[in-house]
Amino acid sequence: MTDIYPRQAVILAAGFGSRLRPLTDLRPKPLVEVNGTPILHNALRNLEMVGVEAVTIVVGYRKDAIEYSCGNCFGSLEISYVESDVFDRTGSAYSLWLARHVLLMGDTYLLEGDVFFEPDALHCLAISEAKNVAAVAPFGASMEGSAVILTDHGYIAEVRMGQTAANLTDGSPQLFKTINLIRLSGEDLRTTIIPHLDALIGAGAVKSYIEELLSQLVQQKGLQIAAARCDDLKWYEIDSEEDLLIAERIFAPEGLTAARPLVASGSKG
Repeated sequence: MTDIYPRQAVILAAGFGSRLRPLTDLRPKPLVEVNGTPILHNALRNLEMVGVEAVTIVVGYRKDAIEYSCGNCFGSLEISYVESDVFDRTGSAYSLWLARHVLLMGDTYLLEGDVFFEPDALHCLAISEAKNVAAVAPFGASMEGSAVILTDHGYIAEVRMGQTAANLTDGSPQLFKTINLIRLSGEDLRTTIIPHLDALIGAGAVKSYIEELLSQLVQQKGLQIAAARCDDLKWYEIDSEEDLLIAERIFAPEGLTAARPLVASGSKG
């Protein structure tokens, strides 16, 4: 375990959020509200609670709205921005590469700007004794997208892309959904992660996603990433209007039920 918890974080918040239209026609997805709280503001407040002091946000689509909403300070957090001017034709790994100068400074929390979660998810990352750790939860039948398989010792053994309920078959290894909250060590960022990211982007794979990067690091570079089990915690990845409605129900104040009408629908990503 690191002697000092990470004091910095990087949030990837550059994308379109096209599946959330029309809500994202005039605002970026990270500023869409869950019961009145923007997704990004929830992340920043939770980072502040685990002792983070500086946050770098990678922006692109409607970047001015994010910069206006968060400013240069958010609570006690110092906020800075990295701009992607090719957000419409690149993936999340490219956004991360743009913030590589921050990653080289030391231990870092890495978040994607579409996850609404409770503070204990980050606390689980902070207290882990592993150098690198990712928040995960059991892969449910309603989920789609990337998933991981764990070793008997709780480390990520494999990252699988494009998983659905059809992959939850008897006799298959248990799947876990990554919550897109990760803590990475400064040492591994400098010696393994950034060099591999440089090579990936240098080879022209600018449309790659973080999940693909993690898969390569685990399988090809032997990077050890522990899993922080968040089975009983509240979180939701918001890609569509249907996801947003579910998140509002999950995080509705006790005794209340979110009742906003469903405008559009989509499967969990």
